[in-house]
Amino acid sequence: MALSMHTNYASLVTQNTLNNTSNLLNTAMERLSTGFRVNSAADDAAGLQIATRLDAQTRGMSVAMRNSQDGISMMQTAEGAMDEMTNIVYRMNDLATQASNGTVSANDRVALDAEFQQLGEELANVMASTSFGGQDILTDAGSFGAGAVNFQIGTQASDQLAVDVSAEVQAVNATIGLTGALKLGDLTSAGNAQTALTTLTGANGEAGLLKEIGDARSALGANINRLDHTITNLGNMVENVSAAKGRIVDADFAVESSSMTKNQMLMQAGTTVLSQTNQLPGMAMSLLR
Repeated sequence: MALSMHTNYASLVTQNTLNNTSNLLNTAMERLSTGFRVNSAADDAAGLQIATRLDAQTRGMSVAMRNSQDGISMMQTAEGAMDEMTNIVYRMNDLATQASNGTVSANDRVALDAEFQQLGEELANVMASTSFGGQDILTDAGSFGAGAVNFQIGTQASDQLAVDVSAEVQAVNATIGLTGALKLGDLTSAGNAQTALTTLTGANGEAGLLKEIGDARSALGANINRLDHTITNLGNMVENVSAAKGRIVDADFAVESSSMTKNQMLMQAGTTVLSQTNQLPGMAMSLLR
């Protein structure tokens, strides 16, 4: 190469190398400071696109898990109310069985009927007042009485669980009646007590209000168990999708710290060499002496 005062090729090469090394050092330090391998689209355009899609999926599945848990809570609220209704029906059945006995006097039946009616009113009250998040859930116009309740249990629009216990809830309401207008009969006579027994448990003990409540509880319980498995599956997917995203965007500290150390050493060496190359034009001056 010619010895020139205008163009110092060795210095230009060293400067260009220093710029490249500086960029690599800055990248390594940025990754170490943020913990991310991809800090902008320029770092990995395709990887960023994939990671964005995976991140949206994990976020959506996390919300779907909360939706499923809320769905379980809603159904447990309804099932818990019906559990207490079952206990009330047990007691009403006991009273009706007692009132059917010929040893009971008319005054005894009046006392038995007083409790029977109050328990019936409480059945109607439970159906009318049980709510979740301010919404009635056991009335005919409530969440479970009006039709299917759709729970969003996935990230796609079609990922829904439709829980429909409206037929069971409406059947219970129809048998009980409304507050002040009960349809469960009375215990004022042995015949009426027999009719009340049939209403509560059916002619053979396998039907009536007790069965209708059991049908509703069974349907709710089956869907609660299903959502438990849904939550477990969503958690497994979140775990694995998050791991896949991490492999794309997370910085490997071992690799990046090694890169930073290497480039720091190259910067130091390049700075020293640049100082030496900048002295080359001075050699031309020695030829003019």
